[in-house]
Formats: sequence, C-alpha cells, structure tokens
Amino acid sequence: MLLVFFLAPVLIMLPTSFRDYIPGQAMSDIWTLANYTRIVTDDYYREIVGRTLLMGGIVTLLTFLLGFPLAMFMARTTPFWRATATLLVIFPLFLNLVVRSFGWITILANRGIVNNFLMDIGLIDSPIRLLFNLTGLVIGLTHIYLPFMVLMLLSAIQNIPRDVEQAAATLAAGKMRILFTITLPLTAPGILAGSILVFVLTISALVTPRLLGGPTYKVMATLIYDEFMLKLDWPSGTSFAFILTLITLAIIWGAGRLARRWSGGTA
Repeated sequence: MLLVFFLAPVLIMLPTSFRDYIPGQAMSDIWTLANYTRIVTDDYYREIVGRTLLMGGIVTLLTFLLGFPLAMFMARTTPFWRATATLLVIFPLFLNLVVRSFGWITILANRGIVNNFLMDIGLIDSPIRLLFNLTGLVIGLTHIYLPFMVLMLLSAIQNIPRDVEQAAATLAAGKMRILFTITLPLTAPGILAGSILVFVLTISALVTPRLLGGPTYKVMATLIYDEFMLKLDWPSGTSFAFILTLITLAIIWGAGRLARRWSGGTA
C-alpha cells in the first residue's frame, strides 16, 4: 500500500523537479538543477525556509511548555478530572481546521477581540498587528497542535512508576529536583515523539498559514501551493516539495538517532 499510493507517485514526480520551467509550456525538454540550487542561492527562498523552520521550532517549544503541565495534571489527577480534561483537550480536533483558523482571525484582527480589549483598557492606542506575520501563525498553530503534544506527553508520564518519584521524595528530594532528575528524563521518549510530530505537522501545514499568514507571508507549504496552483510552475513546486520532504526525513532520522542514544542503543 505504501509503495503503490505514496512512493510510486513521489518517484513519478521526481523527474519533473529537474525540468526547466517555460511559461505556457506544459513540460520543457531542458534539464536543470536550478530548481534545487535556488533554495541555497536565492535570499528570498532561504528566508522562506528559515521562516518555516523557525515557526516549527517556536510552535514545538510552546506546545511543550503549555502541554507538559497540563499532561502532568491529567496523569496525576482523579479519573473524573482526567476524563474531563482529556475531553476538553481533544474537543478542538472535532472542529474543522478552517473554522478554527477563521476563529483566530476574528480574535487577532486589527479590530478583533484582543486589540479591542487592549484599547478599551488603555494599554495600547492603536491596534497591534497580530495577523499576516509570524505571531499570528505561531498562535494559531500552537492552538491547533497542542492536543497532539499533550496526548503524547500524557502517555509517557503515565508510564512512569509512581514508586520512583515517591522513593526520591523519601530521600528528601524536592518537587523541582524530582521533576528535573526523574520525571523529565523518564518522559524524554514521549517529549521527543511529541516534538517530532508537532514540528513535522507545523512545517507542512497549509490551511492555517494560508489564512493567518495571508497571500504575502509565505512558508514552505504555501510557497509550494502557489507554485503549483497560481504560477503553474510544476518543476519549481515539485522541487520545493522534495526539499521539504528531505528536511522532514532528516529531522525524523536525527530524532531517531537521539532516541537510540537516550535508550542506550547504538546510534
């Protein structure tokens, strides 16, 4: 199934990425590496790649910082509150992605809920630009992918034997020391898995960056979409898609090596 429905279409598109783009012509007979080298040589494309990776890193960090305390609460609380919190965490996943993105547009717009509130209480005199920039993308994507991080962390924390933490407490270890010397190291595989999942989903997201970033603030996914659908430049769009795929595979490979080091395996 994987070979037929994923790998085969990808390999079929690979030769297209080495073709030269000629407007008005479906497929050029000229072969070139320019579609790949421009990512390195052109400042415009380098900025988009850097912006995409920065966005993925910030969203991953924020989802961890917000998700870890919530996952700790869910793992340590009573079954009733754990079930309630789990329902609240996964409830946004039942809503359409477009609906959630438009909800953030309403909240973050120049005359949206946030700016109107800040101006009403006198903290700002004019609206703060929260849309069509990195700020809006990070806020929207953090909200969208936070449940994935929480669920991954919850599973990892629940697997920690409570006896280990209790033994540390009997040896006069404080809560912060237990957290940093026992809880975090033992949840490292879950942290790594959640971070990989959130980072990969963030750098490949299309709908939310398209709506919250607008047509001018581009990341890799929106750049690929525009190359295919607006410019009809299939060679460039295909090459950018392969570059994004290679970045994703490199991250997964590097994280796998790191996970094996942590688990005591061979790197």
